[in-house]
Amino acid sequence: MKKIQVLGTGCPKCKKLAENAEAAAEELGIEYEIEKVTQLNDIMQMGVMMTPALAIDGEVKVTGKTASPEDIKAMLA
Repeated sequence: MKKIQVLGTGCPKCKKLAENAEAAAEELGIEYEIEKVTQLNDIMQMGVMMTPALAIDGEVKVTGKTASPEDIKAMLA
């Protein structure tokens, strides 16, 4: 099972990134768990200084932008 984490305080870009991540995982038909990390201390502990950010299985893949579902699918595959 893939663990997808969306790091951000809940801004519109963060919400869009979460939607894109969910859409990508659904299109691939993989088992996944999505977690929204909203506490600044938790975000900074992962080494992220710009949000939104996306981490897959604990590894930060995207920071400071909203990745498209196609980009996220490549990261999940």
